[in-house]
Amino acid sequence: MKILQICYNEFKEIFSDIGIVIFVIILPLAYPLLYAYVYDNEVVREVPVVVVDDSQTKVSREFLRRCDASPDIKIISHATGMENARTYLESMDAYGIIRIPREFSDDIAQGRQTVVGIYCDMASMMYYKNLMITVAVVAQDMNKEIKVSKLGSSTDREAEISAAPVTYESIAMYNPQSGYSSFLIPAVLMLIIQQSLMLGIGMHMGGTREQNFGFAIPKGDLYRNPVYIYLGKMLAYFIIYIVDATYFFVVVNKIFTLPQMSTFGTYLAWMVPYLIACISYSILFSILVYRREDCIMLFVFLSLPLIFISGISWPISEIPQKWLYFSYLFPSSLGIHAYVRTNTMGASINDIAFYHWGLIIQAAIYTILSLIFYYWQLKKRKIEE
Repeated sequence: MKILQICYNEFKEIFSDIGIVIFVIILPLAYPLLYAYVYDNEVVREVPVVVVDDSQTKVSREFLRRCDASPDIKIISHATGMENARTYLESMDAYGIIRIPREFSDDIAQGRQTVVGIYCDMASMMYYKNLMITVAVVAQDMNKEIKVSKLGSSTDREAEISAAPVTYESIAMYNPQSGYSSFLIPAVLMLIIQQSLMLGIGMHMGGTREQNFGFAIPKGDLYRNPVYIYLGKMLAYFIIYIVDATYFFVVVNKIFTLPQMSTFGTYLAWMVPYLIACISYSILFSILVYRREDCIMLFVFLSLPLIFISGISWPISEIPQKWLYFSYLFPSSLGIHAYVRTNTMGASINDIAFYHWGLIIQAAIYTILSLIFYYWQLKKRKIEE
C-alpha cells in the first residue's frame, strides 16, 4: 500500500506543477506530431536549378528537357553565363547549376567523351544528391541510346543488350518511399521519451531539494524505505509513459503512415525494459540537479551528443569504437535501434537480442544505483536529524 500511496503522491505533484506537466505530458504528445508534420513531404522534390547551355543545340536541349522532366529537380531559368548563374545560388533562388559545354553536340557526334558540369550548394547534401542522381540517370540513358544507334544488330532489343549488357534493378527495402520522416521519426520518438523523462524527473527532484534543504526525499513516515520510494516513483512515470508509448505505436504511426512491421506484443517486449531503463537513468541523472533550472542546462548539454552517437545522423559502423561503447550508457542508443529493427524492418524479439538484453541490463543497473542513491539520502537525513 505504501508503494501505491507514494505513486499517488507522485501523480499529485506531477499534475500540480505546470512545468512538469509540459515536459512529461504535453511534450511527448505534441512533439511527434510537430516533427512528423515538418517532414510530411517525406522526400525532397523539384530542387530549383539553373542551366548554362553553352552548346545551344538540339542535343543539349533534349538533355536538359529530360533533366527537367525528373521529379527531383526543376529548371527555373537559363542563365547567360556562370556569373549570372551564381547570382541565383547567392540569392538562394536556386541550389544548383547544370553547365553544358560548347562542344557538347560535336563531341557526341564524333564519338568523343563530353563532360556536363554540376555545381551544387553543398550546404545541403540532399540538394546535391537530387541533382547528381538526375544528371547521372539522364546521361546514362542518353549514352545507351547513342550506343544502340551506332550498333548494327538485327533487332532493337539485341542492340540495347549490346549497348548495356549489365544493368541493375533498384529495390528499396524497409523504407520503400525513401521517406525522411520514416527514417528520422523512430529515433526522435525514442529520444523524446528519454529526454522528457530527464526533464520531468529532474525538475521534480530540483523542486524537492529546494523544499527540503537539499534532500531528494520528502519528510514523512511514508518515505522511509528506498525500495518503496523507488517503486512508487517508477510506477507513476511508467503509467504515464506506457500510455505515451502506446500512442506512438497506434496513433503516430497510423496518422503519418510510417512503416509498421512489428506486432504490439514485440513492441512491448522491448519497450517495457526501455521505459524502466529511462526512468531509472533519469532518477540517477537527477542526482546532479539541485535546482529546477539545473536539469535544463544538463538537457541542453546532452541532447546533441546523444543524437550524434545514436547511429542515426551518422552510420553506426563509422562511429569510433570508444564512442560506440560510450553510447551504450544511454537507453536511447539501444532503444532507437530496437525500434527501427522491429517496427521498420520487421525483426523479431530474438533478432534484436543484443538491444533487448542491453536494455534489461541497463534497467537492472540503473535500478540498483537509484536504490543506492535513495538509501544514501535516507541515511544522510537520519544522521542530520
